[in-house]
Amino acid sequence: MKQPLLALGLLALASPVIAADPPPQQHIEDLEARIKVLESSAQALQAEVQQLKHQQERAATELPAAVEPAPAATAASANAFNPAISVILNGQYAHHSLDPDDYVRSGFPLAGEAGPGAQGLSLGESEVSLAASIDEKFSGQLTLAVASEGGQDKLGIEEAFVDTTALPAGLALRVGRFFSDIGYLNSHHAHTDKFSDRPLPYQAFLGGQYGDDGVQARWVAPTDLFLELGGEVFNGQNYPSGGGANDGVGVSTLFAHVGGDVGVESSWLAGVSMLRSKTIDGADGFSGDVDLYIVDATWKWAPEGNTKDGGFQVRAEYFLDDRNGEYSDPANPLPAQEWIGKREGIYIEGVYRLNRTWETGYRYDRLWGSDSGPVASSFDPYRHSAMLTWRNSEFSLVRLQVSRDTPNPVDTDNTITLQIQTALGAHGAHKF
Repeated sequence: MKQPLLALGLLALASPVIAADPPPQQHIEDLEARIKVLESSAQALQAEVQQLKHQQERAATELPAAVEPAPAATAASANAFNPAISVILNGQYAHHSLDPDDYVRSGFPLAGEAGPGAQGLSLGESEVSLAASIDEKFSGQLTLAVASEGGQDKLGIEEAFVDTTALPAGLALRVGRFFSDIGYLNSHHAHTDKFSDRPLPYQAFLGGQYGDDGVQARWVAPTDLFLELGGEVFNGQNYPSGGGANDGVGVSTLFAHVGGDVGVESSWLAGVSMLRSKTIDGADGFSGDVDLYIVDATWKWAPEGNTKDGGFQVRAEYFLDDRNGEYSDPANPLPAQEWIGKREGIYIEGVYRLNRTWETGYRYDRLWGSDSGPVASSFDPYRHSAMLTWRNSEFSLVRLQVSRDTPNPVDTDNTITLQIQTALGAHGAHKF
């Protein structure tokens, strides 16, 4: 820029000399006028240069903001085709003193996964899960369960649902196949349990765990105290229901959960739930109306709130099953008998985490059958279980469990279970 201005100045200064030879005073005045013109031109050029620099700097700062949505869109597109994938491998060895084929539970016909586990080595129930954000309003998850029963490998859809993520006022919807939010353990995947099997009330009243095709609505209150209310409608194909009665909406549920913190070291959660079913030819031989009520409570303590380094938790759930219908033994088709009555169940468990590696726990389960009816029993099944778990990390564990199960007045099943579980890949955070 300086060289063109200098050349222009020299030409301007030289031009009057070449053109003419005016008087000295006039010559000086002409030169001063030309210098002023040059200074004005230089100032204009400098202003133009500054303006160009300013525009360039502004474009440099505004360009990332203008193209900012592009990386987000690219990430969303990539996420749509690359969901978080996790694999839970769950193998175990179990020795039962009572042959599982001879297992009979007084007052409670076995349905679903209500009986004892397999004898010897087994794959257990492993799972493959895929989860991703669909867009700014929806997310989805697919979980496939892999199990071995009677020497046959089975692959099935455990859960496949879509969640809303942007509804106002704390509302949320879930549509698809999923585990109901009744009780505490039911909505949790089995690999998150503290024991290698489900408590007796879950086995007796829910076949281990209730899940079905349906719709769920939840509302979380905008308060410091956690308060969740919700309800569900299901097809009703699976135990404790059956047959998909009532035009394919055979089961409805209501649930409420409330919880909070007590200082820094303690937290709690409590809930009440109800499941109502219209059942046709259920897996336990029942047809009619079922009302199942559940009350649950959980308390957790950890030093300075750090649950990884230690702590203690206590949980209990109470079940009340009220039936009004009829019973027909699936194994022996006979005229149906009236089944009207109530049954109950409870479990309480305590787990103490010594440190990041070791934890131990004890659980007591008990059932109370009906006093009258086709499955009436004066004996109440019960079970004691103790476990010791070694965790190398949050992704692997080895668990030893010893149980003494008394399912009827005659038999006792002493069981030793060694469980090995690993988690591969990205896995979402577990519930409280």
